[in-house]
Amino acid sequence: MRPYILFLLGLIATVAVSCSPSPKAQLEANKDLVRRFTEALNTANWDVLDELVTEDFTRHSQATAGPQVNSREEFIQLQESFLVSMPDQRVTIQKLIAEGDEVAALATYSGTQTGPMGEFPPTGKPVESTFLSIFRIDSGRIAELWVEWDNIAMLSQLGLFPPSPPPSD
Repeated sequence: MRPYILFLLGLIATVAVSCSPSPKAQLEANKDLVRRFTEALNTANWDVLDELVTEDFTRHSQATAGPQVNSREEFIQLQESFLVSMPDQRVTIQKLIAEGDEVAALATYSGTQTGPMGEFPPTGKPVESTFLSIFRIDSGRIAELWVEWDNIAMLSQLGLFPPSPPPSD
């Protein structure tokens, strides 16, 4: 009886290991998750984020010090505010690199500022800027995002930098 139990345990272990994705397959799945996330942003398909992003998703960025994003809902609100400024915004992934539970992305952001952006009125001008981001994946969903870009380059393209001198009296 004992050899039979050992055989079954070995068989179960073999099946469990063979059903788990290989490390390379898992890295590709993580990169695919980032691609699907990007497409959801490009199409403003917020419902699909329920599948792609954890409920307690956190976004970190020095480029936008506020508002803080500590949930999927806060992230959606932030994305909706970006659409007010640039309704035609688009993210195009240039390169993805995956390691462990993280995916790094080099991407391009483009759009036309037809709405207000914080204190800046609409300029009607297009922008295109490269940015970097790192995604942390947890249990098949994006749990954390770090994203940074060059604000000065974007403001310069919009004609908002250098700032206009204050009006003289």
